[in-house]
Amino acid sequence: MPLFDTYNREIRDLRISLTDRCNFRCFYCLPNGEPPLARKETILTFEEIEYLSEIFVSLGIEKIRLTGGEPLLRKDLPALVSQLANLKPALKDLALTTNGFDFPRQAAELKVAGLDRVTISLDSLKRENFLDITGIDALDKVFAAIESARSIGFDPIKINAVIVRGRNDDEVVDFARFARENDVSFRFIEFMPLDSGHEWNREMVVGGREIHDAINEVFPLKLKDNSRGSETAWRYEFADGSPGEIGIIAPVTEMFCGACSRIRLTADGHIRTCLFSTTEYNLRDHLRSGATRSQVVEFIADAVLKKEPRHYINDSKFVQPSRTMSFIGG
Repeated sequence: MPLFDTYNREIRDLRISLTDRCNFRCFYCLPNGEPPLARKETILTFEEIEYLSEIFVSLGIEKIRLTGGEPLLRKDLPALVSQLANLKPALKDLALTTNGFDFPRQAAELKVAGLDRVTISLDSLKRENFLDITGIDALDKVFAAIESARSIGFDPIKINAVIVRGRNDDEVVDFARFARENDVSFRFIEFMPLDSGHEWNREMVVGGREIHDAINEVFPLKLKDNSRGSETAWRYEFADGSPGEIGIIAPVTEMFCGACSRIRLTADGHIRTCLFSTTEYNLRDHLRSGATRSQVVEFIADAVLKKEPRHYINDSKFVQPSRTMSFIGG
């Protein structure tokens, strides 16, 4: 039976974090770094991920996105992609989110293994600002990753940028121009309170409407669909017919919780029913205790039933999750 929560939302999208480690130190995630999980044994093995993914797909999951941390730090990732690709056609979409640093070296192998799509993070087009935001001088490597994805045939190529006031909001139009010139889908994401430095504040949030208006003033936009459905982004095309796409993801100012179809599996095997959950469900230990398949299915279904009706960012009593995005697997 498909997975439904108590609010009758069908769960079709699973985000799997493969590692809590990252070689970037983005200020909106891991500005000071964090020690990795205590022991290698705490991380789900590829065999466990494959087994659990097969169960999730049997329960109606149609999309799996591999995230981190930086997932390409996980050794032999193409082997896992190949295993998960065997779940097709029931699994309709197998994607990867990466900072791009090591992507060109593995891109061809990932494509052959069965990876459908890739999303690459790009928070500035300026070398010095990129270094300031990410803590690493690697802008050229990200550009190389985008070109590698294109040359190998990944389509569409999605680019993510977290827009933060005073850090890169002056580049919004330049990002849109990049989308037009490179025929990519550029996703603008509002700054969310998931940073290890706990420096998030509302004044730093550049709202989705503000982003839209800044782009629309220079490059008029046309909404592609009247409904976002269960997707996170409002999608726009350029009114003049130029290539490329703009996506605006506004979880703070225009929450989309009512249609949320996502759950997450952390690198150490905990189910999170929302990015901002303060409760996790330890599937790893349940699995390793010798649970049968039917018991694992029951555990997953019970966790999904506890999915929150919405996030509480805009509430006065909001509590930031103890884990940062690198642990959660956005």
